[in-house]
Amino acid sequence: MAEVLLEHNDSIAVITINDPERRNALTIDLSQQLEDKVKQAEQEANALIITGAPPGFCAGADLTQLGSSKDEGLRNIYRGFLAVANATIPTIAAVNGAAVGAGLNLALAADVRIAGPKARFDARFLQLGIHPGGGMTWMLQKITNAQTATAMTLFGQILDADQAVACNLAYAKAEDPLAVAKELAKAAAEAPGALVRTIKATMRKTDAMHDHADAVETELRPQVASIDTPEFAARLAAMKARISGR
Repeated sequence: MAEVLLEHNDSIAVITINDPERRNALTIDLSQQLEDKVKQAEQEANALIITGAPPGFCAGADLTQLGSSKDEGLRNIYRGFLAVANATIPTIAAVNGAAVGAGLNLALAADVRIAGPKARFDARFLQLGIHPGGGMTWMLQKITNAQTATAMTLFGQILDADQAVACNLAYAKAEDPLAVAKELAKAAAEAPGALVRTIKATMRKTDAMHDHADAVETELRPQVASIDTPEFAARLAAMKARISGR
């Protein structure tokens, strides 16, 4: 049965799109499940990993549904990956196979991408005769560069794991992208939850800024607030104890 699975490892949530026979293609139902699981993960975890049941990551939108979709139907397809894009906790895509069309959007929606040896990043919209959607052109240009985005979107170039790392589409290549994603997520998982969410919110604000002084002011108040927390006091005391014990 096609479904979206959610599991927890300490404070790390792992969401898996589980429809391997169809390479985890997104139906409207799966997109709704994905949105629901992301919201649940935000309440229960400090970090979120998105992956697909092997052998694929996500083959895009279910074409049988896409053909009859208008505004509302398309927006329903978008719901899942937009929930990842708007998540209040840091997100990692463990791209274990092909990320195609809306599946590429899902990978782009994450904060960080770890590419497995079989990862493929494929826009595919042009080849299908449809316009890109879900903000793909914006995400791709923002994450990589205009030249790479054009090559992928208008010239049909498909990037493998090495190429994706080279153009900043992926953070790293790994034999086991899910294991590496879990290791990467540990720092956020072990940190105070409120602090993790505040830092991510601040990064979204400063990303749109052009002036260093504005960024300094944006960070000042939450930094002061974090210094006044019991968590900071406890961690500072533990650090002092380690230093004095050397």
